[in-house]
Amino acid sequence: MSAACKTESEFVIYLDDAILAVDKPSGMLVHRGWGRDPLTLCDLVCRITGNSKAYPIQRLDRGASGIVLFALESETAGRLNLMQRRGEIEKLYLALVRGRPAVQGVINHPIPGKPGGKRLAAATFYRLLASAECRPRTVSLIEVRPHSGRLHQIRRHFKHISHPLIGDANYGKGALNRELAENYCLRRLALHACRLALPHPVSGEQLVLRSPLPDDLRIPFERMGFS
Repeated sequence: MSAACKTESEFVIYLDDAILAVDKPSGMLVHRGWGRDPLTLCDLVCRITGNSKAYPIQRLDRGASGIVLFALESETAGRLNLMQRRGEIEKLYLALVRGRPAVQGVINHPIPGKPGGKRLAAATFYRLLASAECRPRTVSLIEVRPHSGRLHQIRRHFKHISHPLIGDANYGKGALNRELAENYCLRRLALHACRLALPHPVSGEQLVLRSPLPDDLRIPFERMGFS
């Protein structure tokens, strides 16, 4: 189902009195800071909750999809942001990259925490899931766990090790992206936030939230030979 066909409730992954997790589609901004889109994810959250303000705890790039966590009020947002700084919120992504990286690894490479900011320490853990011989070249599906949350961290880190994300207009290879779009209909950034695990900020109960691959990734991946 496309994002345009979804009702507001169908974006909801989890909702209680303190937090909301929603399933962001590719192409939607989380907030209006970097664009003038008529509808952002924060707007959608305000509609769902009836609140006048939304508190996103983590952000996804416009082209990425998957889980985005929101607090429903400022005190909870403060707790969740502290938990995030302490590494208590575990994020898992799926990404498609150029070539075949090592079976697993850690990318340690400083990157800016914000546009124009100073470079800060950043670490990304990854594991190779599968590779496929596609036209025009090999691509690989990987599982990614960023240890920090710097600006475009996953995208910058995989460019740094010469395995840029497929569909990445800023850090990838335009010619390769165009050929894969033509051959497999992959017309977006191949990055999906598929799992989020954290202690509930009020009850302490462990939550594990999941988002399945959307059709605009699932179908191209199947055409490439990934199960």
